[in-house]
Amino acid sequence: MLFVASVSLSGVPVFAESSQTTMLKLDGEKSLQKTVTVMSVPENNVLPWGTVKGMVSNPIQGYPVIIQFFKSIEDDPIHVAQVNLKGDNSFEYKFRVLSIDGGEITHFFEGDYTIKIFKVVNTPRNDLDSA
Repeated sequence: MLFVASVSLSGVPVFAESSQTTMLKLDGEKSLQKTVTVMSVPENNVLPWGTVKGMVSNPIQGYPVIIQFFKSIEDDPIHVAQVNLKGDNSFEYKFRVLSIDGGEITHFFEGDYTIKIFKVVNTPRNDLDSA
């Protein structure tokens, strides 16, 4: 099963950590796929937008992709998004990283964040229990 996700600031990747993907069977046909990665936003960032995007292989249509942002993995998420898959099974979520209003800069994201991405997919046949 292929799952690709990336996090970037206005097209510039902001993390170098690898992602980890796990599967949890929901029933005989559906599984919940969870990918965890790290987003690092530099202190001197001047780009206003960030993007979480990816491609899901073998998705179950009708289920949105859920994206959670954590400042500390022990805490509740600080930002949650829900996006639908596009026709090519890709997804993209664009979010504000900083705002400039009247010359005043407000940083919404700065430092390291854990990103969790959830998608409902068809359970791979090779993961099914044999009878």
